[in-house]
Parts: sequence; C-alpha cells; structure tokens
Amino acid sequence: MNIIIFGPPGAGKGTQAQNIVNKFNLYQISTGDLLRDEIKNKTEVGKEIEHIVSKGDFATDDIVNKLLKKIITNPTYRNRIVFDGYPRNLEQANSLETILNSDNQSINFILFLKVSREIIERRILTRITCQKCNKTFNEDLDNNEIENHKCGINYLKKRKDDNKETIVTRYEEYMKKTKPVLDFYSSRSYFYEIDGSQKIQQITSKIEQILGV
Repeated sequence: MNIIIFGPPGAGKGTQAQNIVNKFNLYQISTGDLLRDEIKNKTEVGKEIEHIVSKGDFATDDIVNKLLKKIITNPTYRNRIVFDGYPRNLEQANSLETILNSDNQSINFILFLKVSREIIERRILTRITCQKCNKTFNEDLDNNEIENHKCGINYLKKRKDDNKETIVTRYEEYMKKTKPVLDFYSSRSYFYEIDGSQKIQQITSKIEQILGV
C-alpha cells in the first residue's frame, strides 16, 4: 500500500511514518531527508537546495519531483511507500498522481496530523536529531532516551533551520500552500484527520486502527 502523511513542520510526521514503515515493512520517502542528503553529499542540486532552505523557503517542485520519481518508479519500493510531508502544494499533488498512474500505482490512505503553531514552536525549538540514524528526540521529554541513544550523544544536533524566525516562516508557508492540498484530498474516503497534539503512542494507536491493524 501507498500512504501520504501530512502535518506542519514539527507535527511528528517523521516519527509516525517510521512507525508505519516498521510495522508494515514499507519504505519512507521524506522530502526533507532527500533534500538534506543532496546537501550533505554536496551535489550541485544540494548547493541550490541549501541556498533556498537557508532563507526559510521550500525547494522548487522541479527539484523535489525529480528526486521522488526515481524512487517511486523503482520496483523495490513499488506500492510500499509512505510519503512523509509530500505533496506540499496542488502542483505536487497533481505531479504525484501522474507519476503513480503512469506506473499503475495509487494512494490507499491519507493521514493528516493537525497541530497548532504554538505546539509546533515548542516542539521544534527543543528537538535534536541524530546525524547518524536520523532519529529525533525532544530535549524536554526524552532525557533517558537521549542519554542511552545507541549512536551516542555526540551525533545529536539541532538542525540549522530550527529557530523561531524560520519556524514561523515555514508554518505560514505550509498553511498557505498546503491547505489547498488538504482541501483537494479531504473529500476522499481514505482521508483521515488526526489530533497531532496527543502523545506519540496515542497517535500511533489511532493510525494503526485506521490502517486496520
């Protein structure tokens, strides 16, 4: 099955996507991770992405769609994909449907984690991410997990763009561009809105219930 999981930056999409991946043996596509990998590998595309992101903007649709198409059409991941935070706008939504249809695939579930900006700000300003395994922690809530993290605390870093100014920019950009996408999908029978302010395990249980576990 193919799943889309939506939510503003910091809503916990990545955590829930990873839970789904582990439970159902699926493959997670995070546009953020794809873009960060390009930056990390210092590719030409990566340099362009870094310049865009440093201003609080999103990478262009052309860049994102090109990176995604290579994975979507790969037989290894066919009908086994969790789209984490994509599509972000109507053009991307239409592009995704075109790519999937051309490969005889479709979306089976759409999950939307609804969270207020106040909660998002608090979460992002206190989060750290492991540069080795990509696992994310909250400095206020995950003290034990941080101390005992298998990769070691030296790999735990804050993202460069995790500051209040960038958070506000990204949230407002998200609301402006992504709301039409939610409206586009919301009438479909496989669209589900979930309270993303709940604890992680509560959200996970709700998602598993929706997916029929």
